[in-house]
Amino acid sequence: MSSRQSGAAARLKKPRGRLPGGALAGAGFLLPGFLGFCVFYIWPFCVSLWYSLLSRPINGAFVGLANYFSMFVNPAYLKGLANTVRFIGVSVPANIALSLGIALLIRTLRRRRELFTLIFLVPLVIPSGSTVTFWKALLAYDGALNGLLAQFGAAKVNWLDSGLAFWMIVLIFTWKNLGFDIVLYLSGLGNIPREYYEAAWVDGAKPAQTFFAVTLPQLAPSTVLILILSIVNSFKVFKEIYLITGSYPHESVYTLQHFMNNMFASLNYPKLTTATTILVLLIAAFTQGLLRIERKASA
Repeated sequence: MSSRQSGAAARLKKPRGRLPGGALAGAGFLLPGFLGFCVFYIWPFCVSLWYSLLSRPINGAFVGLANYFSMFVNPAYLKGLANTVRFIGVSVPANIALSLGIALLIRTLRRRRELFTLIFLVPLVIPSGSTVTFWKALLAYDGALNGLLAQFGAAKVNWLDSGLAFWMIVLIFTWKNLGFDIVLYLSGLGNIPREYYEAAWVDGAKPAQTFFAVTLPQLAPSTVLILILSIVNSFKVFKEIYLITGSYPHESVYTLQHFMNNMFASLNYPKLTTATTILVLLIAAFTQGLLRIERKASA
C-alpha cells in the first residue's frame, strides 16, 4: 500500500474511533433535559392517568374506564368539548389565512418590511395582565366600545355576556397570535427558491396559478407547524378568557379548560384527570395525523 493510500485510510478510520466518545458526550448534554422532561411531564402524566382509573385519589377503588364513559354523558364536559372544537375550528383557520395573506403583502414591500412585522409582533410581548385590562376596558358593558356606540345613538351591546362573547374571544386570540404566524410564514416564503417562480412565469402561469402550484405546496411544512402551534396556543387563550369572563362565563365561551378548572376547584380529581388524559390523547393523535399528512405531501 502506498503512503498516500495509507494516509487516506488513517483519515477514514480516525473519525470512527471518535464516534462513541462523541455520542457519549451528546447523551450527557441531553440527559439533564430528558430527566427534567420525565420528572415534570411524563411522571405527572402517568400519575394523572392512574388517578383517572380510580373512584377517588386517596383510598379509591379501581373503576377502570368508568370515569371515561361518564365524561361523555356529562353535560358540562360535552358543552366545554363542543365549544373548544368550535373555537379551534374557527380561530385557527382564520388565523392561518390572515397571517398568510399579511405575510404575502409584506413580502411585496420593498421598504419597511421589518417595521410592519414588528407592529404585528407587539401583541405577543404584551403581558397578559395588560392585555386583559385593555380588553375588559374596551368590551365591558360600560366600556369604551359601548361609549363610542352611544356617541352615534346606538344601543349598548353586552359583548361578553351574549353570543357575541365567542367572537370576541376569537378576535383576542387572533390579535395575540397573528404576528408569530406571520414571522413563520415570512421565513417559509424566504426559503422558496426563486427558480420555481421563474419557471412558472416562463410557462405562462398567472399569479393565482403560481400561488396554488408553487407557493402553497412549498409552504406545506410551515403550514403544518403553524397549525400545530396554533392549536396549542388556542388552549393557552384560557388564561385571558378566565381573567376576562370568570369561572362561569357565557355558555358560548365555556371551554374544556373551564370544566377542568372547576373540577380542580371542587377537588374532583377523577374527573379532572380523566378530562386531562382525553385532551392529551386527542391532541397527540391529531398532531401525529398532521405530521403524516405533511410527510406524504412532501414526499
